[in-house]
Parts: sequence; C-alpha cells; structure tokens
Amino acid sequence: MTGPRQIPIPFEHRPALQRDDYLVTPANAEAVAWIDRWPDWPAPLLAVWGPEGCGKSHLAQVFLARTGGRLLTVPDAGAVEAGQAYVMEDLDRASSLDEEALFHLFNALKSAEGRILVTARTAPSRWNVRLPDLASRLKGSPAVEITAPDDTLLAALLVKHFSDRQLRVDAEVVAYILPRMDRTFQAAADLVAAIDADALARKRAVTVPLVRKVLEAE
Repeated sequence: MTGPRQIPIPFEHRPALQRDDYLVTPANAEAVAWIDRWPDWPAPLLAVWGPEGCGKSHLAQVFLARTGGRLLTVPDAGAVEAGQAYVMEDLDRASSLDEEALFHLFNALKSAEGRILVTARTAPSRWNVRLPDLASRLKGSPAVEITAPDDTLLAALLVKHFSDRQLRVDAEVVAYILPRMDRTFQAAADLVAAIDADALARKRAVTVPLVRKVLEAE
C-alpha cells in the first residue's frame, strides 16, 4: 500500500519572522522585487496594496527583518534617522490621517535618505488626499499590488501549513479544501490549525471525511 501523494511547492521560499516562510508567487513577485531593490527606490515611499489577507503584513515583517527597520504607528518626521527603514501599515484605514505630518515625514525621509514601506487595501491614487503636495508625492512614488491568492498558491500554502505541523496529506484532501475555503492567507492557516486539532482529538489521519466535518462545523 502506497503512502499519500505529496504535492510539491514550486515557489521560492523567503525567510520571515516566527520561523515562517514567505512564498514568492506571481501574486506578490513584483512587490518582493521592490523589497529586494531596497534602498534603491526612486522615492522614499513604497506603497504595497491589496485585499485583506493577501500577505501585505507578512511582507512588511519580511522587510523589517531584512532592513532592521522600525514600525511607525503614526507619521513622525522627528523619528527619522539617516538611512533608516520604516513601515506604516493600513494607511488607508486611518480615520483621521494627519496629511501634514505624513508630508513632513516624506520630506524628512528624503533628506535623510530613509525609506518607508506603507501598506493599504487600495492604491494611493484612490486615497482621499486633500493636501496637494502630499498627493503629488504619493503619485510620484511606486505602488505595487499584491493580488488575492489563486488556487496554485492556496494549495501551496495548505501543504506548507500541514507540513509545518508534521502532517502528511493526500492530494485529494487539498483538492477538496480549495473550492470550499475562504480565499485568504489567514484562512488557510486557521483551517489547517482546526483540521490538526480535530485530527488530534479524534486520533485520526487527515482525510477528506475528517476535513468535511471540520468545514461543516465552521
């Protein structure tokens, strides 16, 4: 009797925090290429945008780990140090973004040859920016989209999460999950965790019937 068929993960792996791997795929390859170009950016600011759960925050952590950068929760020009890298997340979600402060932060970064990666759900061109000088700066800065994961990427993520938990799964298990799961990075991690917990509680292998029960319970 043969063992379960193993699914290869045909993607490059990038080290990230908390022992995770960052999978480089067509969905995020352009954003990763910009991270690789740091600090050789044409402007102090790089915007990475995309839907919820597409991996923006994960990539931001990769950037911080690579650069030894700092996370900013508010735009603070006084915090800028020469050549330092920074991250601000969910910039388009701020209910009352201080546009003047962000403009001064941009100028401070330019003077200090610093760099900042900002994340958002939408492209900067769609932000409701009233300050003309800031709008001009954002327009002249690179902005790159991370798209929602496709089936190939989701399959690779599922296999990776199962592997991280020392679980061997048949290809038919992954094929069963794909059309029935929420299509986000976080959903893949959460679902595998739930499947693992159920398999441990039942002392059973991960099979399609077991996965079906977990999905029906959610």
